[in-house]
Amino acid sequence: MLQSILQIRQTPAVLGIDADLGSFSIRQHKPNMKITTTPGELHAQSFRPELTIDQSRARAAYNGGSVLDMNKRIYSGIQQLYLQNLAQKVENGNRMAEFFKPGNTIAEVYGLDTEPRSFPEPCGPASYDNVDIHFETRAPQIEFTPAQVDVAVENNRPEIEYTRGKLDIYMQHYASVQFIPPELNVQM
Repeated sequence: MLQSILQIRQTPAVLGIDADLGSFSIRQHKPNMKITTTPGELHAQSFRPELTIDQSRARAAYNGGSVLDMNKRIYSGIQQLYLQNLAQKVENGNRMAEFFKPGNTIAEVYGLDTEPRSFPEPCGPASYDNVDIHFETRAPQIEFTPAQVDVAVENNRPEIEYTRGKLDIYMQHYASVQFIPPELNVQM
């Protein structure tokens, strides 16, 4: 007895895949900067020193000074002389009232009063300190404004580009099933 065998051949399917990765491209430009500088300022103002010399008392001692000041000294001096003379007259009168006391005779009271009464001094007192000197200095005025720097920065956003990769899927080989029948022997 012959046995016949049926052959079955199967070929599997083969898929082909071709894939490339995607790529990123990132660019960013430098930031835009604007720098503004305001320079500092220095203002200095100096003042001349002031010298004040007052020599009115020295002039008054040399020549009497101004007419008004000289007249004031003479007037006040005459008042003093008048009061001194009046006091002297009263004292002499009191001494004469006591004529019975020794030394109070007319000759002794009025005989010794021979000195002339001087006119009041029209000049001021002489002194080494009659000239007043005053020297005044003022500190300089200094104003300073510091410099300023203003920085304005404008950032640029990054530019991002993505390039997709490829993905190809294809059939490299299709699946197949093959049936091979047995050989028949025709001789009989």
